[in-house]
Amino acid sequence: ALQTNIRRLRAERPGVRVQFEAATLKQVADFLTLEGVDMLLLDNMSTDQQREAVKLVNGKLWLEASGGITLDTIKDVAATGVNAISVGALTHSARALDLALDLF
Repeated sequence: ALQTNIRRLRAERPGVRVQFEAATLKQVADFLTLEGVDMLLLDNMSTDQQREAVKLVNGKLWLEASGGITLDTIKDVAATGVNAISVGALTHSARALDLALDLF
């Protein structure tokens, strides 16, 4: 069913990139068996798990690490070999600006 949905999406929207979120190494391995997947988001994995995911994928998919990554841990995450890193800490503590545009 999932493979069928990916094929349908690719047929209807040829330029779209397909990304799945993987929270376990088993999910990473399972997603590798599907055709048409471009990227995996490694969600809340330890650096050891991320490193293992990089080995499993072996360059076949774009890997993005996300979840629980801080400015203190980003260097260790980068060393795992992932392609991209999302750091929520950059926006979690950002102050909001209340801005209004009155036209009348």
